[in-house]
Amino acid sequence: MRRLTIVLCVFLVAVSCGRRRTAPASDAATERPAVFLPAIPPSRLEPAEQQEWLRWHYWDRFNFSDTLFLARADTTQLVESYIRYIALISDRPTDAAPMDTLMRRASASRPMLDYFVMMARMVLHDPNSPLRNDEFYIPVLEAQLRAPWYDEYERIAPQYDLQIARQNRIGHPANDFRYTLASGRSGTLYGLEAEYVLLFINNPGCAMCREIREAITSSPMLTEMIERGRLKVLAIYPDEDLTEWRAYRDQMPSSWINAYDDGCVIREKSLYDLHAIPALYLLDRNKRVLVKDSTDVAQIEEVIDRRG
Repeated sequence: MRRLTIVLCVFLVAVSCGRRRTAPASDAATERPAVFLPAIPPSRLEPAEQQEWLRWHYWDRFNFSDTLFLARADTTQLVESYIRYIALISDRPTDAAPMDTLMRRASASRPMLDYFVMMARMVLHDPNSPLRNDEFYIPVLEAQLRAPWYDEYERIAPQYDLQIARQNRIGHPANDFRYTLASGRSGTLYGLEAEYVLLFINNPGCAMCREIREAITSSPMLTEMIERGRLKVLAIYPDEDLTEWRAYRDQMPSSWINAYDDGCVIREKSLYDLHAIPALYLLDRNKRVLVKDSTDVAQIEEVIDRRG
């Protein structure tokens, strides 16, 4: 609930800044913004069954063929409804079937598709969104590329975003890469042997990077796992200017592997999404992704704890 509240506060403030101007008093009755009301599940269903029902029927009252509704819609209220839907289906963060169904319905026309793409970009793709989810965003990009209304230039951005989103998916093997230490020695991600590997993509001097570093070092669970060799932290700097990295390297715990990407191979080959730094990836012993592109250390702890 707290996570949903934060998302609503952030996005509703952003959206309200660009909402339609209030109509003059004389036109208030006719220009009142239209609102969307989600479908109501049958009362005979248990709470869990109601949530499952809403997963597929939440948008049943929305007329996807009515593009005039978009011009009259209360944008803030519609985005809020969209956020609530994403929060509802986020209990299964790798199940993109409901989003695929929604985007196929939203593909009734270009104005309708553009509107739903806009909401998805804010909620599912923005680096600052707590509900960011590439698995849910993939069907959005696929809908854009499947639609007949976009020319070759308009397809460039979604094609690139889809290529990146399909990298390092949860449950799939992470992309391997070679890292280099300050001594000049090098190793590979897949060469690290531990029950878990925490990949920490960071930049020196980044305020959030410092916050994440402190959150990891202050975590009793992660600290104990590192001491016992169950968890290895690979802090990787992905850029080419090493002057600042060398000046900052002593700030990293000595128990971590603090390295840089010689030649910026990660960026050049688009092995990981560097759209926003920092980023955390939790990998199991086989280097399968358990947590993707996160900034939430508590989420890392939760996933490890859930796995026993």
